[in-house]
Amino acid sequence: MKTIKIAIAGLFLLIANATQAQVSINVNIGNPPAWGPAGYSEMEYYYLPDIEAYYDVRASQFIYFGGGRWVRTTYLPRQYRNYDLYGGYKVVLTDYHGRTPYTYFDRHRVRYYKGYHGEPQRPYRARPVYGYNDRHDHRDYKHYDKKHNGKHDKHDRHDDDHDDHHHRR
Repeated sequence: MKTIKIAIAGLFLLIANATQAQVSINVNIGNPPAWGPAGYSEMEYYYLPDIEAYYDVRASQFIYFGGGRWVRTTYLPRQYRNYDLYGGYKVVLTDYHGRTPYTYFDRHRVRYYKGYHGEPQRPYRARPVYGYNDRHDHRDYKHYDKKHNGKHDKHDRHDDDHDDHHHRR
């Protein structure tokens, strides 16, 4: 009877530890950025060969060498602010777990040189599209439609002629 109680208690502790480990793994892994490559369930870092920098998925921070040391920040350094994160290749570092991926920077820089492209990548979420509706047109079409109810008259033509004359100056 005593052996059965010990076995049950041991089994309970084993299940509790496995559950606790699963919870801590899920909490520690962050959401990938929209520009990150799709298809990777558990990643901590990307290496960005074109700009020789890292991205920490959990902390949502870029890691780059600047001012004689490795810097962590939420934005890229000024010289790379216009870098296309959607278009640039991202190396998913699936074999590294820790806080300092740059420990292997010399190896990464040689293996994944500037301009490196491996298999084609699809972003985690589609690139935002800015189109016609995002432009600002200074004409007030709603005012025009209410005033004229969609009908054109001789004054509309006169206004157009006036605008043409104004633009020709």
